[in-house]
Amino acid sequence: MIRAYKFLLRPTARQTAALGEMLRDHCSLYNGALQERRDAYRHSSKTSIKYGDQSAQLKDIRAFDPERQGRWSFSSQQATLRRLDKAFQAFFRRVKAGQTPGYPRFRGAGHFDTVTFPKDGDGCRWDSTPHDAQTRVRFQGVGHVRVHQHRPVQGRVKTISVKREGNRWYVVLACDNVSAEELPPTGAIVGIDMGIARFLTTSDGEHVANPRFLQAMADELAEAQRHLATFPKRTRQRTKRHRAAARKVAKLHGRIRRQRADFHHKTARTLITDHGVIAHERLNTVGMTKSPAPKADPEQPGSFLPNGAAAKAGLNRSILDAGWAQFLGILADKAESAGRLTVPVDARNTSRTCPECGHVAKENRVTQERFQCTACGFAGNADHVGATNVLNRAGLVLCAAA
Repeated sequence: MIRAYKFLLRPTARQTAALGEMLRDHCSLYNGALQERRDAYRHSSKTSIKYGDQSAQLKDIRAFDPERQGRWSFSSQQATLRRLDKAFQAFFRRVKAGQTPGYPRFRGAGHFDTVTFPKDGDGCRWDSTPHDAQTRVRFQGVGHVRVHQHRPVQGRVKTISVKREGNRWYVVLACDNVSAEELPPTGAIVGIDMGIARFLTTSDGEHVANPRFLQAMADELAEAQRHLATFPKRTRQRTKRHRAAARKVAKLHGRIRRQRADFHHKTARTLITDHGVIAHERLNTVGMTKSPAPKADPEQPGSFLPNGAAAKAGLNRSILDAGWAQFLGILADKAESAGRLTVPVDARNTSRTCPECGHVAKENRVTQERFQCTACGFAGNADHVGATNVLNRAGLVLCAAA
């Protein structure tokens, strides 16, 4: 199986400047290749330029600009051109499918944060100083950068990426031939119901509280964003105070993101350790967090009726703060590595179906927490009822598969 490892880098001041220059030059290469494709298609000949055409020009580009483009790895520059080519392939695929196309855009220096090296040893080298007790990774044009390696790397290092997040630098290793670490069988089966008041509820009746990391830091984040809003949005040169305000907002968002990911990993690991089969709802968070469509007022042209957009915005914020999609993805990855099974089931009416008689009605969900069947009178916690129905549907899925 394939596994990714992410480690924090500890570069020196000179190495930090070199890493920033590497991102800047790769961003310039990306934007230049995009401009070439646009100009060629806008020409009367409607010429279409492919990756092979632009990759063949790299040798001349490096020779023309040896102090910038010539400093970096040839393979990493090819990976940047492939990245642009994938963006165009996705654009044409969406056009054919009748979806919103989303033409590839130029990247600003602050929005181009990753450089990929397709092969270990070609422009980069993981564990470049094996005789040293401190792990280091070597990048062409940067040098041997110290790595904070907090866990061992298994398998064969296939690709290496350097990534900037705020003022931190990370190295991401993609390794193949990683053996699965299967856990001993437990024979336990559980269903989980995702929520907002509680992060999840199991069919065993256990509740996991929702930490609400964004809400807990909302006041500090709002103050930082208000300070950032005092500066002009579009300017050629940011002042020192403007850059500091932007770094403050990015730092807070990064802290929230890391706290949420840490919580998801630990919660998923607990479920994987205790249960052999985990059933969950198949959730479409993209559709669930869409803004309501505006309602035109037929009596007053040009005006609109109330559509509950403010309340829906608060609900969307809570769903995104819980991070259901990220958690379910982490759960599936950990289950595969541990030899466990995850079963996604249809999420419709899981909280409106009586687990005793099977009666489905909107009125069964009396409140956010209370469930009472209008047919047989069964009462219970609404989240626990939803988790029980998820478990029952998973049983039907497993029986059908068997």
